[in-house]
Amino acid sequence: MEHRIIDQQLDLLRDKILLLGGATEAAVNRAMQALVERDSELARKVLDEDKIIDQMELEIDRLSIEILALQQPAAHDLRFVISVAKITPILERIADHASSIAEAALILNTEPQIKNYVDFPIMARTAADMLRTALDAFTSEDAHTSREVIKRDKEIDASYKRVFNELLEMMIDNPAATTGAAHLLFVAKHLERIGDYVKDICELNVYLTEAAFIKHSKIS
Repeated sequence: MEHRIIDQQLDLLRDKILLLGGATEAAVNRAMQALVERDSELARKVLDEDKIIDQMELEIDRLSIEILALQQPAAHDLRFVISVAKITPILERIADHASSIAEAALILNTEPQIKNYVDFPIMARTAADMLRTALDAFTSEDAHTSREVIKRDKEIDASYKRVFNELLEMMIDNPAATTGAAHLLFVAKHLERIGDYVKDICELNVYLTEAAFIKHSKIS
């Protein structure tokens, strides 16, 4: 009976982390859509729904503590609960970055558009796809895919460097565009940080699957 109870709780925990991941991915996509399409109403929706994500985080925290305290999982099950407990705040931070992008959209949407946003949706799509793949790999305990996702962070880093240089040149050539360009720099940085957080999720999946720590390792 006790084994069935912990299995049920672990399945529930897995479902909850997937729901949180889906909500976080949606927040990133909507925030970028709000910026690119200059949709302030959608930006405000992202900000409002951040409260839901915060609540989901609390629910996962409570369930994780309950499993650790009452079921005392061992070996693989313990690594799973620990991994979920570490991934949950990472997802919440990604959602916070999405909210920051939405806040930037609210400001930029009231001003003339100073730059073609082509690179930003590419960065956002890459980050969202990495996040989705990382969570799928986590639930299927696929360490190989997690390692492949980690490599994709270089795509976001390359886009960030390109956008940073373009915006810096814009501010030098056109001081009147400095304020808008500065907000876009922050948007680019938020996307770059999301990529870093997805790497953290993948590293935790390798820990879950292989009981190996690869953080700070040159070879993932």
